[in-house]
Amino acid sequence: MQTSSDRHEYPAHWEADVVLRDGGTARIRPITADDAERLVSFYEQVSDESKYYRFFAPYPRLSAKDVHRFTHHDFVDRVGLAATVGDDFIGTVRYDRIGAGGRPATGAEADEAEVAFLVQDAHQGRGVASALLEHIAAVARERGIRRFAAEVLPANTKMIKVFTDAGYTQKRSFEDGVVRLEFGLEPTDRSLAVQYAREQRAEARSVQRLLAPGAVAVIGTGRTPGGVGRSILGNIRDGGFTGRLYAVNGALPEGQKELDGVPAFRSVRDIDGPVDVAVVAVPAERVPEVVAECGEHDVQGLVVVSAGYAESGPEGRERQRALVRQARSHGMRIIGPNSFGVINTAPEVRLNASLAPEMPRAGRIGLFAQSGAIGVALLSRLHRRGGGVTGVTGLSTFVSSGNRADVSGNDVLQYWYEDADTDVALMYLESIGNPRKFTRLARRTAAAKPLVVVQGARHGAGPRGHAVRATQLPHATVSALLRQAGVIRVDTITDLVDAGLLLARQPLPAGPRVAILGNSESLGLLTYDACLAEGLRPHPPQDLTTAASAADFHAALSRALADDSSDAVVVTAIPSVGEGSVGDAALAEALRSAAAERPTKPVLVVHVELGGLAEALSAATSTAPQPGAASGPDPAPRTGERAEPRPTADEGATADDKGAPAPSPEDARPEDARPDDAPPEGTHPLPAYPAAERAVRALAQAVAYGQWRRDAAEPGKVPEYEDIDERGAATLIDGLLARGQGLSLTTDATCELLAAYGVHVHRALPAPTPDAAAEAARALGHPVALKATAPHLRHRADLGGVRLDLADEEQLRRAYAELTELFGSPEELRPVVQRMAPRGVDTVVRAVIDPAAGAVLSFGLAGAASQLLGDMAHRLIPVTDRDATSLVRSIRTAPLLFGWRGSAPVDTPALEELMLRVSRLVHDHPEVVAVTLEPVVVAPHGVSVLGASVRLAPPPARDDLGPRTLPAY
Repeated sequence: MQTSSDRHEYPAHWEADVVLRDGGTARIRPITADDAERLVSFYEQVSDESKYYRFFAPYPRLSAKDVHRFTHHDFVDRVGLAATVGDDFIGTVRYDRIGAGGRPATGAEADEAEVAFLVQDAHQGRGVASALLEHIAAVARERGIRRFAAEVLPANTKMIKVFTDAGYTQKRSFEDGVVRLEFGLEPTDRSLAVQYAREQRAEARSVQRLLAPGAVAVIGTGRTPGGVGRSILGNIRDGGFTGRLYAVNGALPEGQKELDGVPAFRSVRDIDGPVDVAVVAVPAERVPEVVAECGEHDVQGLVVVSAGYAESGPEGRERQRALVRQARSHGMRIIGPNSFGVINTAPEVRLNASLAPEMPRAGRIGLFAQSGAIGVALLSRLHRRGGGVTGVTGLSTFVSSGNRADVSGNDVLQYWYEDADTDVALMYLESIGNPRKFTRLARRTAAAKPLVVVQGARHGAGPRGHAVRATQLPHATVSALLRQAGVIRVDTITDLVDAGLLLARQPLPAGPRVAILGNSESLGLLTYDACLAEGLRPHPPQDLTTAASAADFHAALSRALADDSSDAVVVTAIPSVGEGSVGDAALAEALRSAAAERPTKPVLVVHVELGGLAEALSAATSTAPQPGAASGPDPAPRTGERAEPRPTADEGATADDKGAPAPSPEDARPEDARPDDAPPEGTHPLPAYPAAERAVRALAQAVAYGQWRRDAAEPGKVPEYEDIDERGAATLIDGLLARGQGLSLTTDATCELLAAYGVHVHRALPAPTPDAAAEAARALGHPVALKATAPHLRHRADLGGVRLDLADEEQLRRAYAELTELFGSPEELRPVVQRMAPRGVDTVVRAVIDPAAGAVLSFGLAGAASQLLGDMAHRLIPVTDRDATSLVRSIRTAPLLFGWRGSAPVDTPALEELMLRVSRLVHDHPEVVAVTLEPVVVAPHGVSVLGASVRLAPPPARDDLGPRTLPAY
């Protein structure tokens, strides 16, 4: 590595794996003296034109002096980084610190550097230079450099574009035939937006390469039927994969050219032609050999279904790390290991590279599962529900991440965000590796399409196969933060399917007003009660009686949909008997045709043991002829969906289900052409549910999501307050941290820091004796409060450790004597005297920086409501004005703030301003890792902060603000 003369040790933390624009990966690392031969080899492969652009003159080869200069760095004033694939350089960047006049300089007083790039021609256009710029800029900031300067020939438009597109504030000049660019390195809103956009394109492309390959090789296809590899090979073949398919088995006899009708080879290297994706189904000990062969053959990605990795213990975890490192060294990404596989139902792909024996129906739902067992359960439920009870709905894509060693839910979200074939995203998560990034991506995705999430392992450690950083936040807090980001969070996989089917088929409701109609008064009342329980606003149910005909249902539904006082309609139906009773097919057609006349409101159907109606509802939306179906126009399935009757709905299951029956086989295949008698475009299947509670729960989720979408269209603002002294607070924090790595501030320091942000704490004077208490009261002015601040009595007025409204010295001394008699000596009680605040509602405001989720602001009522019942609301920092308003109203005990049972409403705008100021403090100064204001008394006019604590620590790393990287292995 570096020689003893170098000023700094090798900075290993600068090493990083990145995803490039085309979806491949590269490794960025510092250049060292050991890289001389690699540098020379790299330079020899660069075109003469690129060399001319780099050195402004013909420069066919590097001299020994050049090689030494470009490989020997002090990692402070002179730094070089290389992008590598395997052992080869594909691009380099370096900076040299300069001072006045552009001369080489050293020391922190020189904060500018000259930067230059060189990218191998074969890799230009892959985003190599952009990734290198992000990383060299982060390195420069770490070393105290604030500006970069670059000189570029005018004809080198690609490199000029790299700089100009980066989003930094720039200054451009033109002298002596050279363009000189200067730009600051502090991240800006525009530079972060550029970085996030590049990240999205690259990661989406990396997933797209895995889900839409042109050629697939299944490695590990046994010679005898059965086994994982052979099963997947058959599933790909039988699913109608449109690309090239190969079977690979190293034990094939010489001369065998086919296996199950598929071209067969002993090694992927023997395949004549490109392979985009390899499905690896060999024992774990053989996987490294397979990965090496795939790398040599330029395979783009791997789906590893092999087990025996991190889920099996420490040895397997190290094997998993080695697998990821090996694959990335060849520019490949991995789904798995221990994966159930992937599915893409798009007609131009039709890939079932999974253990699911049947290709799911094509549809508009994307499905991601970290658990193979839950993935099976979800596929089964969607398979049964998608074509039977609720009409025709299917999948666009399915990804089982297994141990989530590389490709994660974040990557798949990036893909779904721009995937025109996916309207709804369903995710089963047992761990979130990067919560900050997940909430950022979820917020962006949810603004475009619904994202429904169920979390497993909520009350314990995640699966052993998942390497995630620990979070200090309870599950309820994480759930609240996901909801803030627009995520529809549900508790069971049945709820996941229920919500997904509604969102995939019906428009979002404009509000919570629900019309209920049906032929059963009892079922209508159950639906009404369920609506109230879910916070909806139902109208009284309309009972059509059991004698209602299909025409009666049609007319009632049409009236309900035309009524501007309702936002959604729930239709309840029970079996009818007797002469003239409505038939299932007729009823289904009546409901469908009425809904089609006004397609702007969602319609849900609650049925009770109506297998015939369930099939009829499906038949009414099928493109295939259905025997016995009523005549008339039928609605069309959504783009790419199949239309086939399926069995009745499944029963409920929780997120802890460990398995489910596999999807039942189907004989029919989706047709490529639309039948001549297909219904008109634009109509939607009607989702139906076997229980009112399930239908209403799904509707309530859609209502809440619709409101979030409307709110997100007009985002709030982070207010600016003129009285905030940000610089003064920074100076105070720096001085306090100079005393140690982390500390809880004294009362005086806490009050001083909070005051810099306009948060004023009522003084509390110590009262170690009755005379000291009397003197403190005289200084503060009566009336006063006497409080015991011992840890076991703090904030516990219910234990009697507080005396309020002490109007004079006599009352104060009497209260002092009572406290010491009840609870012990003053040394044990630690009493303080504080001036009385106006009467109001006691609340608590907290802010904490979680190592995984980031900065979080929390609010609740002080005392039992928050401590015993956990009634707290949470928002990510920075909090906007709209966030603060919703935060106050999100707790269950919020009515106490708004005049409950005749009490005076309190000053919630002042409370919201207080929370916004605390949010600004924590956001502006990441060294503030914890703030607690308790109690905060909210009176009819104003707020009073009676207690406060602040903790400081060196700021934690912000991986969401740094350059793009993949998780380290």
